[in-house]
Amino acid sequence: MTTTKLKVLITRPQEKGRVLAQKLTQLGICASHQPLFSYRALADQYEIRQTLTLSPNPILIFVSVAAVNYAHESYPLQHWQHARVIAVGAATEKALQQYGMDNVICPQEHNSEGMLALPELADVNGRQIIIVRGNGGRELMAQTLRERGAKVNYLESYQRIWLSLPRDIPQQWQAKPINCMVITSNALLERIVELLAPLDEFWQKTCLYVVASERIAAKAKALGLQRVVNARGADDQAITGTLINLMTQITEAEND
Repeated sequence: MTTTKLKVLITRPQEKGRVLAQKLTQLGICASHQPLFSYRALADQYEIRQTLTLSPNPILIFVSVAAVNYAHESYPLQHWQHARVIAVGAATEKALQQYGMDNVICPQEHNSEGMLALPELADVNGRQIIIVRGNGGRELMAQTLRERGAKVNYLESYQRIWLSLPRDIPQQWQAKPINCMVITSNALLERIVELLAPLDEFWQKTCLYVVASERIAAKAKALGLQRVVNARGADDQAITGTLINLMTQITEAEND
């Protein structure tokens, strides 16, 4: 049975967003998928091999599933020489394992702070580290590791391509009517606020925003969004669990 009280918009790109929306629908949560960006490969085989040559026997840090997939597409991961491999979260770890990388290290807290707290990154003075990511992003990881004495290079395996959407997309969402959005990065948050501008009372005070971390939650509130829920993770399990809890709360409130 589908609840009419929670209508969720998933903004993740491509297949990842479609699969999550499908899972939620199967669980009785009305979900729509509207990707806001797509991916395009950025680093080619030559660039990857050159980076690996300049950073012999490195610690490899992968910050997303997309970073893994596009890196492997350009230069198969089984050819990457490395000392150890660190993944930001469980989904990224699984992607690495699918391409034959074993003994992947994964922090309990799935973000830069969680990775920096790993004992494997505590004593990195003089070590070579390659951070595999998309174009742009947070600088905390590289900055902190350099302060610890590491030699850090970025390998940007893909870039985000923001999609062109109709100017009336907020009205289309409200007509569905969308009353909950899933936002898994600051980049997505900023794009959504840009699309919704100027924020009316519904988007500012009524719509729920399920976000992936405290950092995104704080930024959402600073941008004027009032009903923000931290799922404490960007993986499907964290998002799904949070939405199920919200749906349960709505049902219980109706029955009171």
